[in-house]
Amino acid sequence: MSDSLVTTEFDADTGIATMTFNRPAALNAISVPMAEAFLAEAQALKDRSGLRCIVLTGSGRAFMAGGDIASMTGSPEQAGKAVSAILGAVNPAILLLRSMDAPVIAVVKGVAAGAGLSLALMADLVIAQEDTKFLLAYNGIGAIPDCGGSWFLAHKIGAGRAAELMLLGRTLSATEARNWGMITESVTEADFEKRVTEITRNVANGPTRAFGAFRRLTDGACGDQLAAQLEAEKEAFLELTRTGDFAEGVAAFLAKRPPEFHGS
Repeated sequence: MSDSLVTTEFDADTGIATMTFNRPAALNAISVPMAEAFLAEAQALKDRSGLRCIVLTGSGRAFMAGGDIASMTGSPEQAGKAVSAILGAVNPAILLLRSMDAPVIAVVKGVAAGAGLSLALMADLVIAQEDTKFLLAYNGIGAIPDCGGSWFLAHKIGAGRAAELMLLGRTLSATEARNWGMITESVTEADFEKRVTEITRNVANGPTRAFGAFRRLTDGACGDQLAAQLEAEKEAFLELTRTGDFAEGVAAFLAKRPPEFHGS
């Protein structure tokens, strides 16, 4: 695979574009360069002729283990700069993908945590290998869901379930995520590739423009506030980078120890 942090392969015969987060040594944790690469790939897809379906996946053992916490160390100003740079690229990429006619299918294995969970939920369909784990993880660093997490969780599983994930730090199996309505299918490892191919080709053979219109209508039925919510998440996250709990959460994460929060 390419050394690029995000790669896209396009099959002109099927109209399927496969976008892959490609930082496997870090479980595809999203850094500033990866976020910028994600936006560039989304912008390129916007003008892709013959696009019928977008597959979003991760290389190696995980879909995405969240944000690059190491980049958020240092002073509140340094942390805020990293968060602002990441979200300044990821948020426009999300809006671009949601604006296209081509459906987005997240193909998930290993773990989808933090921003990884948010980006999986951004997809129209989520196909997960049965041993995948899903968790918010933001509670562990004293922050809030970003990359649309608060919007997609509220609309896909409801505020009550979302609060359970955040306040109790729940980790869901693929089966539990399916039962909650968070993902579309949970598939065994042996059948995973075959099932992904079946679903993606079935979607790619569908009425692409009707699918795009349907997504825009359902987003509108949910208040059509995704862009505003992304900005609100960014501002809330930046505010939290100035708290003692965030500094403690980041330090604890990097030291691989439990955090000791004081509500400040």
